[in-house]
Amino acid sequence: MLYNPSPDYVNTVHCTQEAVYPLYTIVFIYYAFCLVLMMLLRPLLIKKIACGLGKSDRFKSIYAALYFFPILTVIQAVGGGLLYYAFPYIILVLSLITLAVYMSASEIETFKDLLVRKKRLVVLFSHWLVHAYGIISISRMDKLERDLPLLALVPGPTLFYLLTAKFTDPSRIRLEEGSGH
Repeated sequence: MLYNPSPDYVNTVHCTQEAVYPLYTIVFIYYAFCLVLMMLLRPLLIKKIACGLGKSDRFKSIYAALYFFPILTVIQAVGGGLLYYAFPYIILVLSLITLAVYMSASEIETFKDLLVRKKRLVVLFSHWLVHAYGIISISRMDKLERDLPLLALVPGPTLFYLLTAKFTDPSRIRLEEGSGH
């Protein structure tokens, strides 16, 4: 795990622990820390606080945690790499979902509704920033002439929402159903 490869037997590549190792194993260190503190402190707290419970009931929380820590460790070991790989896509999708939820909850249907309050613009620009980060993360900006135009897609979801909001107004749909159209 701490091995740094030497491809030409002369130069050592110091990449393994610098990029992935601390990000991936910090969770394992946290779980180990929690396990040690649980084994040291929880029995003392249970003895002081839960003295009215039966002896078998007192230690069920410790036994439950002893089952959960290995399960969480396996989930981190298997899913941590997947999360590390899928993070830009998750950011992009969550940016789109939260933007749509915010705009519908704030009842923003026109560009004018967007400009009424400064808070709405701040939220919009923060969503755009997260969306741009997701696009940059996915494209990795290897070739700027190819990848930089992708940033023009950042306001796309907002424009799509503003252009189609008038067609999806639930109150208008209910009125049309009631009138028989």
